[in-house]
Amino acid sequence: MTSTFPVRVALTLLLALGAALLCVQLRTPIPWMIGPLVATSAASIFGWPTRSFGPLRNTGQWIIATALGLYFTPQVTKLVISVWWAIGLSIAWALLLGWGFGAWLERVNRGQLGADRREQRATSYFAGAIGGASEMTLLAEREGGRTDLVAASHSLRLLMVSLTVPFAITLTGLHGLDATLPGARHLDLLGLAELIAATGVGALLMRRTGRANPWFIGALLVAMGLTMAGVELSGVPQPMTNAAQLLIGVSLGVRFSAGFIQTAPRWLGTVALGTLVMIALCAGFAALLGWGTRLHWATMVLGTSPGGIAEMAITAKVLQLGVPIVTAFQVCRLIAVLVLVEPLFRLKYR
Repeated sequence: MTSTFPVRVALTLLLALGAALLCVQLRTPIPWMIGPLVATSAASIFGWPTRSFGPLRNTGQWIIATALGLYFTPQVTKLVISVWWAIGLSIAWALLLGWGFGAWLERVNRGQLGADRREQRATSYFAGAIGGASEMTLLAEREGGRTDLVAASHSLRLLMVSLTVPFAITLTGLHGLDATLPGARHLDLLGLAELIAATGVGALLMRRTGRANPWFIGALLVAMGLTMAGVELSGVPQPMTNAAQLLIGVSLGVRFSAGFIQTAPRWLGTVALGTLVMIALCAGFAALLGWGTRLHWATMVLGTSPGGIAEMAITAKVLQLGVPIVTAFQVCRLIAVLVLVEPLFRLKYR
């Protein structure tokens, strides 16, 4: 770590804070994530030396996961379990949609994906999969794909979904339709310290076992377990969740670089077009799930959208649109995709 690295991290955080405060004044959706995300993405593309510190990103995921876990009261858990079949359908839908997206990317970009047929297939398949960006990039590398194109695809998809879906839902005027509240709402400093310690242990254990996204999944599982058991230690104060959103927004924004737009413009164009189509298809699928489960369609949109767990769960939390349902759908989908996507690739192209 060079001596300039801490300075760049600090300046990036100051830029993100200014953008977040501006978005608060402008009353944009989820300002503490949207502002930092847009500001750091633009700065990175223009060549500014933006930097994100890994432990800060992990801390942001840890705080958000802890806050989300407090929504899983025994009553809410029964509701989530009752729609198990819809969660299963959403997993199948995500796998099918990702496969179709990847097949389309391969068809329209075959000339840019290299001469080797295996490289073409691995690049397009893992670029289209709706899963963790870092995990899909590693799997693509293992199977001989182009990691630069895979990483660019997932970065652009997450950026587009994180910007379009919250704004679209906000424009409809939907807010506070869900009466679900976290089990613990009052701040207790000792209880908060115990809660943070317990969820931190869960995150570390998940990390030791080599699981994906450990700081989110591990903390979420511990907070869920405590809440489901009726243990209410403390609520998570709003300033902490705001800071966590800022850190997550920064971690997404710094993925871009000055050469991002110049790198394979046709590839990025097709990824952008395909992402818009996926958002529209997921909205239609969500409407059908909403009709079948009798849950609000906006909750289903966030639960099935091709975005990341943290971003969609934050949107649900801020807009009060079925936090536990959205979290359960997104978490189950991520786990299933991470477990199944590589075996399915090898089965298809064995």
